[in-house]
Amino acid sequence: MEIELKLALPPGTAARLRAHPALAGVVQGRARRQRLVATYYDTSDARLAARGIALRVRREGRRWVQTLKGPPTPASGGGLAARPEHDWPLGAGARRPAPDLARLDEVPLGKTVARLGRKQPLVPLFATEFERTTLPLAFPDGTTALAAIDVGQVRTLGARRRRAAIGELELELGEGDPARLFELAQVLADGPGLRLQLRSKAERGYALAFATTRTPVHAEAIDYPRDAVLADALAAIVRSCLRQVEGNLDSVARNDDPEWIHQLRVGVRRLRSALALARPLLADGAVEPLAADLRWLAGALGPARDLDVFATQTWPAVLGAAAQAPAAAAGVDAALAVLGERLAARLPKARARARSAMRSPRVQRVLLAGGALAARMPALVRAADAAEGHGPEARDAARKALARRHRRLLRAGEGLAACTPEERHAFRIAAKKLRYATEFFAPCFPAGRSRRYRKALAALQDVLGRLNDAAVAASLAADLASPDPRAVPAAALVAGWAAARVQAEAPALDRAWTRFRRAAAFWSP
Repeated sequence: MEIELKLALPPGTAARLRAHPALAGVVQGRARRQRLVATYYDTSDARLAARGIALRVRREGRRWVQTLKGPPTPASGGGLAARPEHDWPLGAGARRPAPDLARLDEVPLGKTVARLGRKQPLVPLFATEFERTTLPLAFPDGTTALAAIDVGQVRTLGARRRRAAIGELELELGEGDPARLFELAQVLADGPGLRLQLRSKAERGYALAFATTRTPVHAEAIDYPRDAVLADALAAIVRSCLRQVEGNLDSVARNDDPEWIHQLRVGVRRLRSALALARPLLADGAVEPLAADLRWLAGALGPARDLDVFATQTWPAVLGAAAQAPAAAAGVDAALAVLGERLAARLPKARARARSAMRSPRVQRVLLAGGALAARMPALVRAADAAEGHGPEARDAARKALARRHRRLLRAGEGLAACTPEERHAFRIAAKKLRYATEFFAPCFPAGRSRRYRKALAALQDVLGRLNDAAVAASLAADLASPDPRAVPAAALVAGWAAARVQAEAPALDRAWTRFRRAAAFWSP
């Protein structure tokens, strides 16, 4: 199992990095320099990449080595990549040998590759060439690692010749605690220029070789054993949230598709909810710096997301309603045009501010601090018999947390039909926290028992989401109209539309709330 964490190095910083006190302080042994040239193979339509598999043949000195890497495991997150890796020597010589499919058959992961390779030829797609300086590391607790500073390039091999620079520090765990990698990376990344490298060399090569379209990363089903101890379950939950956050970061900074910001914001909210579950079990203040950075990140994304929803969903609906209005309302056309212009001017600015925030060092701190928290979770959890990572089953803590959040939602829902927008917003937040908790602790219980409850909760949250969008729309329209009096009639029209939406959703809210209250608490023994 390869366990590594990478930092991207700006050009010309490799020598300065080697002299960094935090790195120099744990170097144990002499540096080793190598020139490494690797060729990556796949089918012409990248079927290995679609499975998260990378196959390369690399020259290391005079010998050739075939390496097969699998997709990241659930132990990945916060910039840390944990994936299965298998190596086979292919002899020495000047000419690069072809991949040996027979050797791949020796491991289960390789059988898939060999089977594909026998059906469809494996062809060279891209190559990496870089100088590697390797430094052996030893930490005071006995943890060992290798620091590899790689400087070079990745280039395509087909007719479409493209290349990109490689400059990165790779921290690969030898034996011991991966938390040491995070601690070292946190210190190194605290300076200017160094950032987490969230894509492997293979992923960057595929991006050059194919005009692939990435899709937003949604929340995934969390995976841990049903009888997992609480510390391990919390670590898995935090890593899952981090994977959603880091999976959307780069694309938020590169394009204006609103779904990227939406999914990044969902990941941030899920991570904040996970910290709220963990906070009572951890030492005082253990999560506060991370929680503060997450509040900042959520605030940086919020305005752009709210404007995206307004522009793509609310505004077309308002314009449609205005078109059906009687002739007496025809005078609002000019006001709608002004409000539309102000919306069109503000939205790109909000997106630009969100993109700028993604380049902040605070984002790197979120990922590294979250990864460090997951790695250190067994040592941090304060629970009975928690020594050496052992403790009560996650199922016991799940029952208490779910029951507590369920009761909180029931209290918040008293008098729901007549509640104020502020009270309804608080109710929606309580429902969202409960839904996240049911997702986090789903592995603790049989899926059949929780299905009806989770379905009812999701339906309730959908209605609450539509109500919230209406409330936000009225507030945004008033803000967009100010201080231009020409847009005020249009803001009033949006407010009226929002009030009508709230009234129209009242029966759906009542049905969803009734259905949820009748759903059985699946966590009961």
